Amino acid sequence: MAPPRLARGTILAAATLTIMAPAVVAPSLPAMEQTFAAEPGASLLVRLAMTITSLMIAISAPVSGLVADRIGRRPLLVSSLVLYTASGTAGYFVTDLPLLVVTRALLGIAIGGVMTAVSATITDWFDGPERASFLGLQQAFASLGGMVFLPLAGVLATVSWRVPFWLYSLGAVVAVFAILAVRDTPRDTPAVTAGRERAPTGRVFGIYALALGVTMAFYMAPTQVPFLLDDLGIGPAIVGVVLAGSTLTGALGALWFPMLRRRLRFAAITTVAVALLGAGWLLVGSTGTAFGTAAGLLLGGIGVGLAVPNVTLRLSELAPPAWRGRILSGLISGIFLGQFLSPLAAQPLIEAVGVGGVFSWAGTAMVAGAGLAAVGAWKRNTH
Repeated sequence: MAPPRLARGTILAAATLTIMAPAVVAPSLPAMEQTFAAEPGASLLVRLAMTITSLMIAISAPVSGLVADRIGRRPLLVSSLVLYTASGTAGYFVTDLPLLVVTRALLGIAIGGVMTAVSATITDWFDGPERASFLGLQQAFASLGGMVFLPLAGVLATVSWRVPFWLYSLGAVVAVFAILAVRDTPRDTPAVTAGRERAPTGRVFGIYALALGVTMAFYMAPTQVPFLLDDLGIGPAIVGVVLAGSTLTGALGALWFPMLRRRLRFAAITTVAVALLGAGWLLVGSTGTAFGTAAGLLLGGIGVGLAVPNVTLRLSELAPPAWRGRILSGLISGIFLGQFLSPLAAQPLIEAVGVGGVFSWAGTAMVAGAGLAAVGAWKRNTH
């Protein structure tokens, strides 16, 4: 039986609070640095206040997966939403910079828990085309959160750098609805199934590596495009609009995913997604114009919008029910580890070939990889 509409709406609302949550404080960073300028290491700690959240999501998500499998999805979701609200809004009140970084680390643990609970709940609720459709909706709503919350955070930051932290209070509203509406689907317990069901480890870790690589490439957009456009004399307001475009087309790609999945298999959609992201990054790197950059980000966003529900669906197909939370949590770790590593991996290349050159090299590598995959698939199908 399909879950009630309120339960489904609650899960989608929780999804909006996740992917872009670490970046909600981005517009506040310059003013935050000025406020804490007298403290030792203020510049580094202020930047760490954003990046440590992604790192903690990557580290803690496997623990969340274990909790989801052992205790249940609903308890994990509710407790994580409560922690999300408390640790997120704490930034409005905290006056000590190291303590602020600690609250951001706790926020990362909370986001990892919410994402794991949401993905595991969806894969418990649905099978087949319905699962593909709802996973597409999940990614679309996560992208919608970025489209709404990032510009809103920018507006609120003009009042005070602390005000955007109140956006995290929305977690409390979603927690109330989770308590009222969401129920776990009965599953075999790990003690019953562990002896007879094992995850196909090789394929699972291959998908984790794919998610890590795609995220490292895609996260070049928010971390490197502002510098690329700044060199072209483009102001921060336009930069925000350009970056929001990739979030919009990411949502569109996620909404198209169920239709494609009815026609194409996992490997074919992966090839299409990587090719689109690569072609977009080639546009960004080769045109040297604001219009070309915007067009490339729009194209790349579609690729990522297809990739995330595609790998989530494939993992849900590979995972026995008793292992589903842990296996899906590994995907979350891969995605957010990719966010954390992206600027670190890009920096040596930027020093060698420049920001535009890095986009060109990354785009060429992805298009070539997708082309080789397509040729390999064609040869297998013709023999």
